[in-house]
Amino acid sequence: MNERVLSDIEVLIIEDDPRIAEINRRFIEKVDGFTVCAIATNEFEAKLQLDVLRPPLVVLDVYFPDTDGLTLLSFIKQHYPGTDVIMLTAAKEAETVVQAVRAGVFDFIVKPLIFERLRATLEEYARFRRQITTWQEEQSTVEQSEIDSLLQSAGTGRMAGSGVGELWAKGIDKVTCDKVLDLLNRRGEVTTGTVGIELGMSRSTARRYLEYLVESGDAHHDQVYGTVGRPERIYRRQRRDA
Repeated sequence: MNERVLSDIEVLIIEDDPRIAEINRRFIEKVDGFTVCAIATNEFEAKLQLDVLRPPLVVLDVYFPDTDGLTLLSFIKQHYPGTDVIMLTAAKEAETVVQAVRAGVFDFIVKPLIFERLRATLEEYARFRRQITTWQEEQSTVEQSEIDSLLQSAGTGRMAGSGVGELWAKGIDKVTCDKVLDLLNRRGEVTTGTVGIELGMSRSTARRYLEYLVESGDAHHDQVYGTVGRPERIYRRQRRDA
């Protein structure tokens, strides 16, 4: 097998906050097969590193003092078509997400970052990269099933996977959902507060995932009244009949 397929995938982080950039670097390098080749904190550094390193993958924020991530994304797609981009940002505006998806991002991850979510995306990207590298080297024709498999690993194409489109339509990320379910299995019962603390998410986000588990039949809930009379919803694992 070609050595390029076996070597680590180099990642350029473009993030204006050095502390967050360092956290991102540590998370990325915890995933086998990935290494961070450089960190850029502004537009000048980003364009310089892109020109010198030509990395296969960029992890890109949206907010910068001297530019914005969508402008950089457009620049990358125009000048470095062989470089893929994962947006990793606190930006949640619908228009920002739509523009990023239309511009061709591989994925769009909202902060605060959950490591398992990033790892799942990077592992998908590694499979995607291996496949397109093989196709380019073999210069062969491909079957529809192979194209479908590739698109399920590539950014918005993952929504075409079995059940994943339905989850995304409900604002549910499968990796995070699995993490909530795993916590519920281990604890036996949880509240939105405990899920929020354990997984680093807001109560409203925790409630959305827990209610999805109730809807899907994986959990049920009861109202419990505390000493001051305020009800709290307790979520428990749904036991299915054997």
